[in-house]
Amino acid sequence: MRFLWPEMLWVLLLLPLLVTAYVFILRRRKRAAIRYSSLLLVREAVRGQRFRRHVPPALFLLSLVAALFAMARPTASVTLPSQYMTVALAMDVSRSMQATDVEPTRISAAQVAAKAFIEELPRNVRLGIVSFAGTANVVQTPTDVKQDMLDAIDRFQLQRATATGSGLILALSMLFPEEGIDIDSVIASQARSRGHPGGAAPIDRPRKSEEKKVLQPMAPGSYPSGVIILLSDGRRTTGPDPIEVAKMAAERGVRVYTVGFGTLEGTTISMDNYSFYVRLDEETLKSIAKITGGEYFHAGTGADLRRVYTHLSTKLSMERKETEVSALFSAVAAVLALMAAMLSVLWFHRGARPAASA
Repeated sequence: MRFLWPEMLWVLLLLPLLVTAYVFILRRRKRAAIRYSSLLLVREAVRGQRFRRHVPPALFLLSLVAALFAMARPTASVTLPSQYMTVALAMDVSRSMQATDVEPTRISAAQVAAKAFIEELPRNVRLGIVSFAGTANVVQTPTDVKQDMLDAIDRFQLQRATATGSGLILALSMLFPEEGIDIDSVIASQARSRGHPGGAAPIDRPRKSEEKKVLQPMAPGSYPSGVIILLSDGRRTTGPDPIEVAKMAAERGVRVYTVGFGTLEGTTISMDNYSFYVRLDEETLKSIAKITGGEYFHAGTGADLRRVYTHLSTKLSMERKETEVSALFSAVAAVLALMAAMLSVLWFHRGARPAASA
């Protein structure tokens, strides 16, 4: 818990003075009671009130504490329904997705899980779909029409090679269409970075003569209006470096959730009279998630992938926000003060009895 006005908490140091004053008053009353002709009468009068006479003052003291906390404007991280957002789903459609280590094949299991994910999407989410292999393509622009999303999943076509970075770039461009992010400019920027004598240059900004708007970097994971889900089953073989693209996403505050699909030990695929071995690149996927403030998930079966998507769907419908909770402390203070007043009236001020008739 944090406080927007923490200086108000210094007032809490005055509360011990109130307790001291209360004790002092009680002692004065005790000394005054000695003046009674019979202490037995006094003892009998207060015997049943020794404990409860302290309850209203204690409640009032707690009410003051709660009120002071409210004045300090506390904030807490709470889980609330998320705002309207766009999700960019980037899916690997390289030929390694024909592998049968996930039944019936990786691509079939991935399509079934993706469709189940679409069916569970909350109403506040628009979904855009990107497929990537040797190149990346927009299969479905962001939409909230679930039938369009489902039809897009059926349009996947397997291709050679794996350009993970290209898929990530297209997904990022879906979230920021006004920035004109494209694969060719990023590849050119990365080439300039490798030959830059003074260190790496920004990979997605135009040169100073062309620059129109300077990007103001955001904290990783702080962008509230969109996320990227990246699923891959192998290693990048072509296209831009996905780690560098992840840094682009992090600068814009976009969180990337990565999913490694397939068995950890990998498998061998026979195709067109030759065989090749495919295996997950968990290190890269974990790095992308870490850089952007996202999470990495491994799915070794179709059922695992469906569970991952269910978990992500829950994350999209609810999000943790730093929220001011002063009203809660104010309500607690009011309830405690009311209880103190009510108990004081009920226990000690019931009203005088009517005088007996002559």
